[in-house]
Amino acid sequence: MAHKAVVNIFSSYNNILMTATDVTGAETITACSGGQVVKKGSDKGGQFAATRAAERIADALREKEFTELVVKYRAAGGNKSNNTGPGAQAAIRALTRAGMTVTRIEDVTPIAHDGTKKKGGRRGRRV
Repeated sequence: MAHKAVVNIFSSYNNILMTATDVTGAETITACSGGQVVKKGSDKGGQFAATRAAERIADALREKEFTELVVKYRAAGGNKSNNTGPGAQAAIRALTRAGMTVTRIEDVTPIAHDGTKKKGGRRGRRV
């Protein structure tokens, strides 16, 4: 029987944060961020940092004999743009290239049901 882990990815334009937990989410197996794998601050949210962080997560999971993954990715919610940061897809691709079996991919970005106030004030952005 294969051991299953949950990989939580938070992807913004400034950084990427990855945490691997057990199926219940109670125990953190390993964690990595974009700042741990690149030197330049502006590269933390890019595809290269996401790929390197995912490789580091996959190595740690392989050491602990985890082979199947459930990936949950998240972006900045609210009234921000609906797309994730550039690193989320690169991280998922890197996990599969590292030999992990991805069984499910979920988007768990928080979305307000009643809407949130857009920036710019009552009369909008004046040009």
